[in-house]
This record gives sequence, structure tokens and C-alpha cells, in this order.
Amino acid sequence: MQTLGEKLGHIVVPLATPFKETTQDLDLDAAAALVDHVISNKLCDSLIVGGTSGEFNALSLDERRELFRAVKDAAAGRVPLVGGACSSATREAVELARLSERLGFDAIMALGPCYCKPTQEGVYRHFRAIAEATALPVMLYNIPIFTGLNVEKETVARLAADMPNVVGIKDEAGINPTQMTEFLRVTPPGFTVYNGDDIMVLCGLAQGASGVVSGASHLIGRQMREMIDKFLAGDILGARKIHLALDPLFKDFCQNGRTNGIPIWKAAMNLCGLKVGPPRLPLAPATEAETETIRGHLVRLGILN
Repeated sequence: MQTLGEKLGHIVVPLATPFKETTQDLDLDAAAALVDHVISNKLCDSLIVGGTSGEFNALSLDERRELFRAVKDAAAGRVPLVGGACSSATREAVELARLSERLGFDAIMALGPCYCKPTQEGVYRHFRAIAEATALPVMLYNIPIFTGLNVEKETVARLAADMPNVVGIKDEAGINPTQMTEFLRVTPPGFTVYNGDDIMVLCGLAQGASGVVSGASHLIGRQMREMIDKFLAGDILGARKIHLALDPLFKDFCQNGRTNGIPIWKAAMNLCGLKVGPPRLPLAPATEAETETIRGHLVRLGILN
């Protein structure tokens, strides 16, 4: 049977959600154009819709329904699609999982519940309810920096044992760089781990991760693919050279103490002609100085003239 990693590939792009510049309304035409861009230019192996990078927290449920349908139509079967079942409310996450299955998506990404800080028993029941609601493969999503909780390895092991369709996890590896190893140690063979932090790609691959969920690959997907290919082919020095060139760009998405890099990341995309508009409040747009810093990195990397 095909593993989740084999299904989704090495580079999973969490699709940005475009908003109109002045009104911050959802821009479905721009979303369709963005989907075509990342697929046509081979910047991804698969796409996630409605995840953290897609600002799910600032979208209404109706907007997410519209976005899921628009992305499904734009992708037209060219790459696998993963629906973001992301919500603090289990009932809403279940609805998004069911919608993803009805639309013909290929997998679900289920976020650990945020804000309410449940016990690990509550986390287990949240994920189990989502998995029970769909026949699709489920990738758990652990991002403690935003949810305020860590999905512990014991909870992951329990879910993988109890729910046959819980077959992987995306881990924000920058928080706990070796936790990917812990997840692989306690789960069955074939369980897939994705690194969710662009900075940690080589670290993740060295531990056995199948690849990366990479927002920056909207921009540097070719370099990301080259780095991963070199590492897997045994050219560690070549992979490290690319890593060292990309690292300052990744770091400067979170300039000036920002925890959430989406505003500066979106500014970079707009500089490159990918019309994604601003972030939604409460995320403040990138400043002119932040944007100019990012422009310098994009010129250095040959992405902008």
C-alpha cells in the first residue's frame, strides 16, 4: 500500500490564501492563478488548502468551503490535494474533513486544537473524531508555537494504533528538532513524518522525514527540490550549500520579533508577481524596511532581478 509520503511527495506547499488589496475580501481568481503557478512550474508535489499558511484562522467556514472548491477546480487533478481540517472546534474540523472527502481531495491535515489547551486525552478525542468522519488518510498537524500545546508521542502512537487512516504527522520541527525521530520510533512502519519548518529540511530528512511542508516553496521550490534531491542522492555538501544560501531568507520572514512570518512572506510573493494581497488583520502587513530586506535576499538568490 502506498504511504502518505509516497502519495504527497517531498514538497508539500501549504497554499497562501489571496485577499484583495483594499477590502481584504477572498480573491478566488488569484487563488486559482496561484494554484496554476505552483503546479505548472513544478514547485510542489502536492498542495494543502486552508492550513496555517492559508490563514485559516481568519477565514469563515463559508470562505473555506469556497476556497476548497476553487482550488479543487484549478488543480484539475494535476497534484494531490490535502484539505485543512483546522479548527479549535472539533465539530467544525469534522465538517471540513467531510467536505474534503466529498470534493475528492486526497488526504486531510488535522490541526491540534488551539486556544483551549486541552489535555492529551482531549487531543486524542479531537483527532479521533476527525479520523472517524472520513475514509481519507489523515495527517496530524503539530504546531505548538501557535496552538499552545504539543501533541505528545504517546498520543500519536495511540492514534496510529487505534485509527487505520491516521498515517502521518506534520511537525513544526523548529520547536523540538528531534521530535520527528520520536514520532517515527513509536509508530508503525510506513507512518509518514513531514517537517513543517523550512529551516529544518535537512535535519528532518536525516531523521527519516519524507519531506517538507514548505510555504517558501511558492518562491524557492526549485531550489528546495534541488537541495532535497542532492541530499537523497548522497551529495550532502551540495545540499548544505543550498541550505546555507536559503537560510537567511527563511530567518528574515520573521524579522523584528515576528512569530508569524506570513506578512513578510506574502510581501515577498507580491514582489515576485504572485498577487496574494495583504494578510488579514490582526496580522500587520510587512513594513517597507522589512520588504526591502526580503527583496535583497530574492535578488541574491536570482529570483528577482
